[in-house]
Amino acid sequence: MKAKSRNYYLIPYVLWIALFVITPIVLVVYYSFFNIEGEFSLENYQKFFTPVYLKMTLSSFWYAFLITFFTLLIAYPTAYLLTKTKHKQLWLLLIIVPSWINLLLKAYAFIGIFGTYGAANKFLEVMGVAGKQILFTDFSFVFVSVYIFLPFMILPIFNALDELNPSFIDASKDLGASSWRTFSRVVFPLTLDGVKSGCQIVFIPALSLFMLTRLIAGNRVITLGTAIEQHFLVTQDWGMGATIAVFLIIFMVVIMLLTGRRKRGEMR
Repeated sequence: MKAKSRNYYLIPYVLWIALFVITPIVLVVYYSFFNIEGEFSLENYQKFFTPVYLKMTLSSFWYAFLITFFTLLIAYPTAYLLTKTKHKQLWLLLIIVPSWINLLLKAYAFIGIFGTYGAANKFLEVMGVAGKQILFTDFSFVFVSVYIFLPFMILPIFNALDELNPSFIDASKDLGASSWRTFSRVVFPLTLDGVKSGCQIVFIPALSLFMLTRLIAGNRVITLGTAIEQHFLVTQDWGMGATIAVFLIIFMVVIMLLTGRRKRGEMR
């Protein structure tokens, strides 16, 4: 009886997965086999492997890598310092709170900051540097993306560092290891799951960014997400847009498998 009652509780979960995960993926795959004239064809898959789309794919991975790299570079020492502060939960909350603000509002805020007469150029003038074109550049796109994704990288790393047993660090120091050796051989390996989770949370959304490429980069940065938006909303080529989405889903699954946590006791 208990087993049957547990199965009943699974029904809402199964329905949710079927309606909002499996069904959309099936529809995307289905539409990917139709060309712009609505005919069943493999034309879209052939077009994806042309230089234009392959270059776009490499560009997406490059920008996603840069965003993830700089986010990790800032997030790890920030999370480490947070674990050493007195009111660490309060400081963590203050870092997470900006992520509750709508992405569009933050994007428009940075348009004002990086604009010709924005705060960034005013600061450069005070420093004696002539005004620069900051908005609609690769720098502004990566900078704003890192700012937006930073809390999502900090949180899993902070949790991993906070759960780290201090006795391991003390043992390393007692054995004569330097601070760098303790970090590289003890702290970092034991918090690697947090790093993987953070990289997964950042890299996958960064791979399909499209709003920031339009508002912050001025469409100078073209990603797979931008291409999907253009095909669905501008060219009305749903088949090609769906095909790009299929490959994007495949890339995401591969990334999740590569950055997934290993079970305890598994061979390393």
